[in-house]
Amino acid sequence: MYIYSFEKLEVWQLARKFRKEIYELVKKFPKEEIYGLTSQIKRSSSSIGDCLAEGTARITSKDKAHFMVMSYSSAIETINHIIGAYDLNYINEIEYLLFRDKLEALTNKINALRNSILKTL
Repeated sequence: MYIYSFEKLEVWQLARKFRKEIYELVKKFPKEEIYGLTSQIKRSSSSIGDCLAEGTARITSKDKAHFMVMSYSSAIETINHIIGAYDLNYINEIEYLLFRDKLEALTNKINALRNSILKTL
């Protein structure tokens, strides 16, 4: 089986794991949120890895870097959703802080990847 370049990226592997953890987390959200916060947080967390993968397929460094920015933006959107889930008491403080820490690690790695791509310009 062929392994694509994005699959080799540590940051993509973290994003993949993070998405799975989010999907597990939202199982306990109220059913009335299925088309609201549950859907939004699942989409934004999925988009982190999606943009990383798509960015690796781009030809120019500028285009690759743009997708890293989109991945970062999706991570920031996910932080906002985590804050909302905490404010609505869908997650406890321990879960809130844990997911914030995971997102901080992800955003730091996304920025490092973006910066390394920009150095090739």
